[in-house]
Amino acid sequence: MELNPRRPVSPNRDVPSLVHAMSMTGFQGRKLGESFKIWSTMIQDPDCTIILGLSGAMVPAGMQECLIKLVTHRYVDAIVSTGANIFHDIAEHLSINHYLGHHCVDDATLYEKGIDRIYDVFAYEDEFRSVDQKVAAFAESLAPYHASSADFTHRLARYLVATAPDGRSLTATAAQAGVPIYIPALCDSSLGIALTVARRRGAEVAIDQIADADELTRIVEDAKKTGVVYIGGGVPKNFIQQTQVIASMHGHDLGGHAYAVQYTTDAPHWGGLSGCTFEEAISWGKESTKTRSVQCFCDATIALPIVTSALLGSGLTRARPVLDRP
Repeated sequence: MELNPRRPVSPNRDVPSLVHAMSMTGFQGRKLGESFKIWSTMIQDPDCTIILGLSGAMVPAGMQECLIKLVTHRYVDAIVSTGANIFHDIAEHLSINHYLGHHCVDDATLYEKGIDRIYDVFAYEDEFRSVDQKVAAFAESLAPYHASSADFTHRLARYLVATAPDGRSLTATAAQAGVPIYIPALCDSSLGIALTVARRRGAEVAIDQIADADELTRIVEDAKKTGVVYIGGGVPKNFIQQTQVIASMHGHDLGGHAYAVQYTTDAPHWGGLSGCTFEEAISWGKESTKTRSVQCFCDATIALPIVTSALLGSGLTRARPVLDRP
């Protein structure tokens, strides 16, 4: 077996070269560098459709602009997100702020002051409820309505642009770029709270989660290759992974995703999906022995800005056309 020499990394101002150099080091720095290489290959592969899985509190933690840049530069073609990330994204579009807080604090005092805490990020509960009410009113305006979450987020994006034309959000940017956003666990978020409020008021509104699964699977079936990038794990990760199984049950044996990258702090030995390895996914047919994959065990709020900066700094452009919306 021929071994490649490990090379020391030299600090410099060129982020792409720095991250590339990290791929020749060790431990999770090496994995971060390898993830950059694999994501770069996805972007330059004209046959590859890239699907982003987005979990965790990325938008409250300040990752919104990184996500927007990934969309505007077409480094992703479709997104599967938690409802929470999209809710917080909408709030930011409507000028509702998240604030620097602290993780060592008296939460009972915060409750008395109407402040919500997301680890070391604060927000005002009454401002969040004002967003809930806006989304509920918007949902009522659609009634009777029954469609996929991607259709709902697309319509919601148009409402945001009309309501706050100077706002900026991943939701609005994705709609303008033709990147669908699926929220398979929409009810498990403030968006679900808002739709429940609308229904209690008599509006016939329903999000068809089975349509979500079918639409996303059709995107995978129509692709020559698929690449997946998981920010965290959770529902978005499995929802994307299971498209390979659904496709096989409809006569499309796709052989697993061609590329796979994950940034996670979860470990495989706890048995949870968020930490499960891509090697384990081979047994399910979700990945193959030929899949180019890497998992970087790192806080996504560290990995995402670095890798996004490296991708942008490399000046990579996509060769494939924009997806047709389902």
